[in-house]
Amino acid sequence: MRYRTLGLTGIEVSAHCLGTMMLGSVGNPDHQEGIRLVHAALDAGINFVDTADMYSAGESEEIVGKALQGRREDVVLATKVHFPMGQGPNRGGNSRRWITQAVEDSLRRLRTDWIDLYQVHRPDHRTDIEETLSVLGDLLRQGKIRAFGCSTFPAEQIVEAHWVAERRALPRFRTEQPPYSILARGIESSVLPVAQRYGMGVLTWSPLASGFLTGRYRKGGTIDLSSGRAALHPHRFDPALPVNARKLEAVEQLVELADELGCTLPELAVAFPLAHPAVTSVIIGPRTVEQLEGLLKGASLVLDDAALDRIDAIVAPGTNVYHPDGVWTPPALAPSARRRPATERAAAEAAADR
Repeated sequence: MRYRTLGLTGIEVSAHCLGTMMLGSVGNPDHQEGIRLVHAALDAGINFVDTADMYSAGESEEIVGKALQGRREDVVLATKVHFPMGQGPNRGGNSRRWITQAVEDSLRRLRTDWIDLYQVHRPDHRTDIEETLSVLGDLLRQGKIRAFGCSTFPAEQIVEAHWVAERRALPRFRTEQPPYSILARGIESSVLPVAQRYGMGVLTWSPLASGFLTGRYRKGGTIDLSSGRAALHPHRFDPALPVNARKLEAVEQLVELADELGCTLPELAVAFPLAHPAVTSVIIGPRTVEQLEGLLKGASLVLDDAALDRIDAIVAPGTNVYHPDGVWTPPALAPSARRRPATERAAAEAAADR
């Protein structure tokens, strides 16, 4: 396993990061199997483990905490805060009040005294970024976290956070965790260049594009919209919709390329993000040890310029064939924020109103 420095933190992390969203009730509820999965990843040379408080309502953190007993010193442990963790208006978000409580809850579930990378899972338009940076800086000084970063922040908000940190003499985001895959390349135009500009480490998620790059969904094949992820979000999988037909068309071309390279489609998909110079580590989120082993088979795959040119021809750089699942939508894009009242949309008043 190859290791890379996580931004300017000086922390060395594996080029593959074990994502644990599938550990717990949402994915694999068997704690012993989850522990075995984590151990298999560590034995394969992965030293970077990413989780979040909201994964299976904290259960993922609990499984990771059990798995790291006796091996904590050798692991770079990352978790996240933001999404609601229970009933009540103040049980989520990026406020000092919530982060102060949430970090203690995560430390307890993870059975550790410190978190190596504490990430703000999404932006929070209700909370001043100075408030968030301030409390994260306090946690650094208290030794409860070693570094902090953001996840799925748009480029302009990353820039704002760095500007506020400099202006107020506060610690700054050291990492960004964006979605990135062959089918979702939008971050190449701004997020990745901004991360490079500020010396941020980048750990990317969803390299398999919500399953479209596993080979499970093929053009002309039957897609079961009544089970699994497709049942939760049928509009993202229904082949009758043009946006999904475009995904399936791209998949067919990528399968052909993978065959020519002598690799599987998932191996091609996971290797792609690592070719970008801004990317530090790619998060892989297997549900079983077998899935992990399948992904690790392609760990040494090198995509040459010819292969990357072929990918560029299938999905143009800086574009999204679709918007990745779960991406935060800026409040400014809500219809109510983009549309004036109907009576104010014309350049002149109607004659009857004069």
